[in-house]
Amino acid sequence: MVISVRPMQLVEAREPALMQVPFYRPEIDEASIEEVVNVLRGGWLTSGPRVKQFEADFAQCVGAKHAIAVNSCTAALHLAVEALGLAAGEAVLVPAHTFAATAEIVRYMGAIPILVDSDPVTLHIDLDDVDAKVEALRAGSLTARIPKDVRIVGMIPVHLGGVMMDMDAVHATAKKHDLWIVEDAAHSFPAAWRKDASKPFVRCGEDTSSVTCFSFYANKTITTGEGGMAVTADPKIAERMRLMCLHGLSRDAWDRFSGGRVWDYRIVAPGFKYNMTDVAAATGIHQLRAAQRMRKERESIALSYNERLASITQLELPHTDSDRQHAWHLYPVRLRTEQLRIDRNQFIELLKDAGVGCSVHYRPLHLHDYYIDTYGWLPEHCPVSTREWQRLISIPIFSGMKSKELDHVVSTLASICATHAR
Repeated sequence: MVISVRPMQLVEAREPALMQVPFYRPEIDEASIEEVVNVLRGGWLTSGPRVKQFEADFAQCVGAKHAIAVNSCTAALHLAVEALGLAAGEAVLVPAHTFAATAEIVRYMGAIPILVDSDPVTLHIDLDDVDAKVEALRAGSLTARIPKDVRIVGMIPVHLGGVMMDMDAVHATAKKHDLWIVEDAAHSFPAAWRKDASKPFVRCGEDTSSVTCFSFYANKTITTGEGGMAVTADPKIAERMRLMCLHGLSRDAWDRFSGGRVWDYRIVAPGFKYNMTDVAAATGIHQLRAAQRMRKERESIALSYNERLASITQLELPHTDSDRQHAWHLYPVRLRTEQLRIDRNQFIELLKDAGVGCSVHYRPLHLHDYYIDTYGWLPEHCPVSTREWQRLISIPIFSGMKSKELDHVVSTLASICATHAR
């Protein structure tokens, strides 16, 4: 008998798969998915009953009188400044350290954004520099190319990363210079602030400014994929924003096509196409119900980072305050680059090589080509922003983050800092 023996196959040893921790992962539950499916099956896909419900639920959640759902926070900001009557040639104070939208919506109106430096601790708009920029403009000593006699009419503070500013101080500064306030709260739902422990918390959006604008982009604290919300206590502002949200039509699509008797409409202003769809709102309704639970999960992750990264001297952790209810949209660390042999960009590459997603929030506006070429902004006009952004890295923080993912981020940061310590 001949026995044939099959040759042994050599199996190449493989390295264990590298853990990948995304910068953000949205949490979408089955109820949200079912709600969206019901919308798709129901046949009404654009602005309709789900949008109206989402607006009502959100207004109640933040304690606002009026809520207008739109397709982005950028749209909400644009509608806000339009409703406030921002005119071409006027100026608005905005932080240099922010996303493009905060200033670009000022340009949409033909107005001029005046870029203001950052507070070195919080990176919020520096109210002392607001005063300084206003005085420099009036004295003609600001070397950026801004007309000396420009009329400054408003201010757009940003609650960066999810932590609110001291709104008493913001309002005092606005009152001093006779400015309206639109809050860019793209990062800050649900967030709250108080003056001190003797005061109750005031929710972001709780009738503190002319308009407060939120984002529901894919990586935000609650998401509709794309979407935003504006809230206000002023019925006239709300009415104008609703009108301009959908082509300046006198009646919206839901009123005209939901089976009512009124079919006609009038164009009363050259509006925009900024309405939210029922598909997006269906997701938002359920995200809203989970908002506080997801915030507490992010807060737990932030507290763990605070504890476990505290001994790494090469890292400066984000400022925290017991008088703030932090939304924890971002967890930004600042590198103490004098203690490292690598710079921020090299540090980011090492994080990515280790499978840790990260980002930078943000390259300040005065360091972007458009603002340099158009207005002559220079690094020295906003020295704190210029300095601090070069050592910023935002690391992963999101509800549903697994303990092994958190462990991997912490160990990777510790390893990079130890290996490249000066």
